[in-house]
Amino acid sequence: MQIVYTILVHIGAFAVWFSQFFSPKMKLFVCGRKEVFGLLKREILPEDKTIWMHCASLGEYEQGLPVLKGIRKEFSDYKIVLSFFSPSGYEVKKDSAEADVVCYLPIDTTKNARKFVELVHPKMALFVKYEFWPNFLFALKKQVIPVFLISALFRKNQLFFKPYGGWMRKSLSVFEHFFVQEEKSKVLLESIGFKNVIISGDTRFDRVSQQIEQDNTLEFIQEFKQDKICIVAGSTWPEDEDLLIDYMNKTSEEVQCIIAPHNIKPHLIQKLKEKITKKCVLYSEKEDKNLGDYSIFIIDTIGLLTKIYSYADIAYVGGAMGNTGLHNILEPATFGLPIIIGENFKKFPEAHALRLRAGLFSVSNFKELEEIVNKLIHNTSFREKTGMICSHYVSKNIGATAIILNYLKNKH
Repeated sequence: MQIVYTILVHIGAFAVWFSQFFSPKMKLFVCGRKEVFGLLKREILPEDKTIWMHCASLGEYEQGLPVLKGIRKEFSDYKIVLSFFSPSGYEVKKDSAEADVVCYLPIDTTKNARKFVELVHPKMALFVKYEFWPNFLFALKKQVIPVFLISALFRKNQLFFKPYGGWMRKSLSVFEHFFVQEEKSKVLLESIGFKNVIISGDTRFDRVSQQIEQDNTLEFIQEFKQDKICIVAGSTWPEDEDLLIDYMNKTSEEVQCIIAPHNIKPHLIQKLKEKITKKCVLYSEKEDKNLGDYSIFIIDTIGLLTKIYSYADIAYVGGAMGNTGLHNILEPATFGLPIIIGENFKKFPEAHALRLRAGLFSVSNFKELEEIVNKLIHNTSFREKTGMICSHYVSKNIGATAIILNYLKNKH
């Protein structure tokens, strides 16, 4: 089976290589990997002690960051190697101060895996959430390097739990310990014979809880908001924006609206702006403007959304109106905001939990969006109570990072 898998990986690698001629993102994916081994040879000496963390993309990085910071503190004499699979993670965090070496993860061939592990020679390796690369895992096992999966989530439709998933189950056996987010994942792993499981929770709760203690001041947002109700729509996709803009254009409510799209390519931002009939300003155009004169503010830059949530009264989080995947609802939740999302969120336990607690509302059409937003705007006690549910949910679920770090310190 490993031979078949490796053949498929090579076929996939060729397809990706070919796609670089048509996709700037794929070009980054391909070109960035050409430098990996040279970078590792330059930055990691044979005598260096290292710890390796791997994240699929930016979301997993944010999830793993509390643990990464803790490792930096507890294992201060080790070099930290941070790898990404996706350009959307690497390109944003390639200069992260939290790691000594940041690189792409090479394609998962036997040769690449062996070479990468030999160059990094980590004391331990941590994979975040659901990254499973069999050849890398087997290479780590061969070198007797302990491997951990943190903030893990498992679903019963994954290959591990199928009758024909034996080879993939074998790759799971490499992990010394699984730190899972919830009971369902623990039960699934136990059903296929894995007892080395701890329900630690989700490290994102620790990550977002820290944000409320930081300085979130953005004077230009205060200038825009004034003393009005403010709706912040974060990490939106076109499917989200179609509903939101319909509402923003039609509503007579005195509200200020901020949109922070997931994709900030100029032509997409311009297309978005053209759909808006009210006075609208872009972040890139804000200088020398009286921001209080505008009703809609489009944030065409990255890195500000979490701080912007601190000014919001209502949050809409994108990704679940289509099938791209719900973005982080815990960021607005930690600021005590009622949250609105689309209807496709079945893979996100935190969304289910907040919906059951009535801190989050799922909408599938304009009428539903209009009804809940207007209720939140006009009913202050309802809005505050709903937001309080969200903030309490976050505060009750912190602590995963401490569980993971205590295990790593005591065992290694």
